[in-house]
Parts: sequence; structure tokens; C-alpha cells
Amino acid sequence: MDNVLELFERINAFLWGVPMILLLLGAGIWLTWQLGFVQVRYMGKAFKHTFAPLFKKNKGDGINSFKALATSISAQVGTGNLAGVATAIAAGGPGAIFWMWVSSFFGMATIFAEGVLAQVYRVKKGDHYVGGPAYYIKEGLGSRWLASFFAIAIIFALGFIGNMVQSNAITVAFVETFQVDHNLFRLGLGIGIALFIGLILLGGIKRISTFAGNVVPVMALLYIVGSLIILMSHADEVFSTFALIIEAAFTPQSAAGGVLGATVKEAIRYGIARGLFSNEAGMGSTPHAHATANVHYPAQQGLVAMVGVFIDTVVICTLTALVILVTDAHQTDLQGSAITQEGFARGLGEFGTPFIAICLLFFAFTTILGWAYFGEVNVRFLFGESAVPIYRWLVLICIVLGALVQVELIWEVADTFNAFMVIPNIIAVLALTFVVKKEWKQYRNELK
Repeated sequence: MDNVLELFERINAFLWGVPMILLLLGAGIWLTWQLGFVQVRYMGKAFKHTFAPLFKKNKGDGINSFKALATSISAQVGTGNLAGVATAIAAGGPGAIFWMWVSSFFGMATIFAEGVLAQVYRVKKGDHYVGGPAYYIKEGLGSRWLASFFAIAIIFALGFIGNMVQSNAITVAFVETFQVDHNLFRLGLGIGIALFIGLILLGGIKRISTFAGNVVPVMALLYIVGSLIILMSHADEVFSTFALIIEAAFTPQSAAGGVLGATVKEAIRYGIARGLFSNEAGMGSTPHAHATANVHYPAQQGLVAMVGVFIDTVVICTLTALVILVTDAHQTDLQGSAITQEGFARGLGEFGTPFIAICLLFFAFTTILGWAYFGEVNVRFLFGESAVPIYRWLVLICIVLGALVQVELIWEVADTFNAFMVIPNIIAVLALTFVVKKEWKQYRNELK
């Protein structure tokens, strides 16, 4: 197992090296420039489009913008916000958080473009719409093979490997909470999670979006309140912690931050990789949710998509990082979500461990739902409706297996397949920038 882990670590050192960093940041910077800093100038309008549907009755086919965003956030807000942030700090030091912020800022422009393209190239299936990178790669670029490559990558990256990560995170949290680390306990948790996921998946996107629309706001608010309670009790350290994050992003000695051997290069690599795993900007996953929304203009859903990155990284990931750093939980020998759990245990006392276990349960559970649906869309794209039942069974098996396997290995495998998703998706987004700009211009003309 150690040899396999080492192999994937070497693969990811190459895949997530300077070329990938330049590809992701370069795409975000290019789109930010081409769209006139949309994430700065139109953020207020983005929040308005996001929450306005809560006060209106949905008309026409599809689901409203808020439910589409809730489905997107259900996939975005997961172990990347808890275990992923902790892993980034453990491997890259506190400076990794700064690079998360950088990637999320430019990622807002990238995800805006993804949301627009998902709307432009979506297709009607019964009483709802489906779409995503496989559709805009095939129709926009005219490349069936590249679309198929992406579809295969997302099925493995999210549907199978990614959901193993989520299942593992839930299991580790409950193992820490109940102090029972036995294979039968882990197996029981995995089977329980799989059963509930299976019941909701059978209802399709409308049941998933309804569930996400009800659960996501509650789980996000619960986590934010818990984090703020800890930060208020360490108020005198918050400012210095922000300073440490910024300094560590550029200084090798500071980047260690209690983690031996962390360098600026590692801070950048793990910050961007874990930031992507968390907010998924550029990965090509969330467009599947945004394609389902019932909106007047594709650019409206592009704006809504930006809110997902803001909530995911700027709010929740930052709160997680601050809790870990002010409580010195990163100074321990723990790994993954156990680091975050330790931070909340130190900050909230005996209530901290079960608190984070409950949050992880909701975060990871909703992410499994979102990712399973995203993979399902691509199974239909490749093989048709007849392959969906087989795919669903394989997802449920992966959820059970995820409760039993080694966490370091599945994180590394997830990073590998994430890279395989990013490359064709970013190629398509950059090649179709002219389509995004056209839709963006049409929307702004309507505003005038």
C-alpha cells in the first residue's frame, strides 16, 4: 500500500506542478480580464440573483437558481472545507490558505464561465435540463473524444474516488467521536450512508435539489456560528493569524508553521489543489447543477455560480483555517479531518468533537449526493439510461469501501483524477470564451 501511495504522490507532484498552477490561475486571470472583473463589479447582483428565487414561484421547466446553487454548494461544501483545509495546512503550512484565497478569487471568473456555458449548451430531458462540460465540449468544440475523456474522468474522480473520500471523512469523524476504530463499526457506517444516499438518488435531480435546498443553508449556518464562537474566544490572535498566513505564503521558514519541511512551492501546490477540491472552480463539476436552473439569461446563472465559490472558500474554508491555526491543532500528529476535529475540540471543549462530526456528516453526505448526480449525468452522456442502475450500485459500493480504506491514498488518487477533469474542461472554457463574452454582453445590455 505504501508503494501505491508513493506512486500517486509522484504522479500528483507532476500533474499539480507549475504547469497546472499556471493553467488554472492563468485561465482565471484571463477570464477576469475578459469579463471586466465580474467577481468584483457584479458581486452584489450575483447575491440578488441567488436569493431572489426564494420569494418567487418557479415557472417553466427546470429548478430555480437557488436550488441549483444549493445543489452546487452541496457538492462544493464537503470534506474539502474541513479535511481538505487541514490537509493543505499540514502539507503546505499556513501559507497554503493564502493561495486558496488567490485561486478562489480568480476561480470566481472561471466558474462564471462554466455556469454560462452549462446553460448555453444544455439539453432537455423530460421535464428538466441536463448539461455540463461533456455537453459544451462536444457541441461547442465539436470534439466527442475530448468530451468522453472528461466524462470518464468525472465518473471516476467524483462518482467513485471522490465519494470514497467523503465516506472516509464521515467515518473518521465518528471514529474520533466514539473512540471506536473497528472494521465492523466502519463497515456499518459505510452501509448506513450508502442506504440513505441510494434512497435520495432514486428521486433524481428534483429530489436532490429539494433536499439540498433545505439542508445546505442550515448546515452552513451551524458551522459558521460554531466557528465564530471559537474565534471570538481567541479574538486577540485572529489578526496575527491572518498576518501569519500572508507571510507564510511567501517565506519558506514561516511556511513551515509547525509542519516540518513545508516550502513556498508546497504552500502553492496544496493551497491551489485543496482549494480546487473544495470550491471546484475550473474542475467542471458544478456546471452540471447550474445547467438545471430556470433563468432568463445564461449569465444570470454564471453570477449565481460565483456565490458558491464565495461561500465555500472565502467564508467556510477561511473559518476552518482560522480555527485550526488559533487552536494550534495543526501542531499535532493527526491527519485530515481529525486535525479540524481537534481544533473544534480545543475551542468548544467536549462539545467540539461531536459538533464537527455532525457538520462533517451533513457536509459530506450532501457532497456525495451532488457528486453522484454529476457522475450520473456523464454516464447517461456516454452509455445512455440503461447504464445508470449499474453506476448507482458502483457508487454505493465505493461509499462502503471508502469507510474502510487509508485516507492518504484516496486523497492522492482524488487529486490525480481531479487533474484529468481540469485539463479538458479548461481547454473548452478558454476556447469558448467568446461565447461567454457574448452572453455576458447580452445580459448587461438588458440591464441597461
